[in-house]
Amino acid sequence: MGKEALILPRRLAEGDLIGVAAPASPFDADEFASGAAVLEAMGLCVYIPGGIYRRSGYLAGSDSERAELLNGLFKNRQVKAIICARGGFGSSRLLQYLDYEAIKKNPKIFVGFSDITAILSALYTRCGLVTYHGPLVTSFGDADRVTRESLRAVLMSDKKILVKPKNGVVIKKGVAAGPVSGGNLSILCHMLGTSVQPEYNGHILFVEERGEAPYRIDRMLTHLKQAGCFESLAGLIIGSFEGCGDNNEVLKIFSDITRSFDFPVISGFEAGHGKTNITIPMGLAARLDTYKKTLAFSKAATSFAE
Repeated sequence: MGKEALILPRRLAEGDLIGVAAPASPFDADEFASGAAVLEAMGLCVYIPGGIYRRSGYLAGSDSERAELLNGLFKNRQVKAIICARGGFGSSRLLQYLDYEAIKKNPKIFVGFSDITAILSALYTRCGLVTYHGPLVTSFGDADRVTRESLRAVLMSDKKILVKPKNGVVIKKGVAAGPVSGGNLSILCHMLGTSVQPEYNGHILFVEERGEAPYRIDRMLTHLKQAGCFESLAGLIIGSFEGCGDNNEVLKIFSDITRSFDFPVISGFEAGHGKTNITIPMGLAARLDTYKKTLAFSKAATSFAE
């Protein structure tokens, strides 16, 4: 993680104010209201900043408007965490406009997935901030019990997080330790060669995807392999590959691509675009054990709330 010291955000408590950002695409108002209501039922207060309902084609406002909204939420001392409204498209366009120095001075929980992978990775790479691959506001309204309980446990508990996939499939046996990084596979590929390229060396890589044909998954994994991303990888965990064809075919691609490497590989983690989307801390050290089929984090996912 470069030379940045790791920053663990402050733990959430009931009554805390949660700011909503829209760094990617516009969102459905009814889905948004439903998700916000679930957050409030958890005892949290939801802050909806002005301008969040903007539309500019397939984006929720211009790049500068979306970046200004996100920067403002980090600078707002009353806001204790930020959850993204929706993924979609456009998050990577904001990276050059983010105020990384201000974010380091005002660290807080940041949650999202899918296209939001670009920001999750950039905040970890540029600021050393632990971020959270988890549900969006618009997906939280009809989220299942496991998804809701996972978000609460990661953001509001002082317990160490232990993840055990319900139907884990071991592709390569082994034990590995290191910080977790990653997210959406196609976004990770698009970030290669940029100043905010995700961390791979010594890391446990998590990947998920939606709606990509097996040959495209093969192409993306081959891209990562040929770019040297797997050379010093500690381990690989595979999340949901929703709508990507036959799951066995997808797993065979992972097996083929990683055959020449020593790191352990396991699938079945219920994180990503599936019905269940557990929250995974990104940047926090963990131990992957394929014999136990567990991912055990070394400490609580947030720091003590004073």
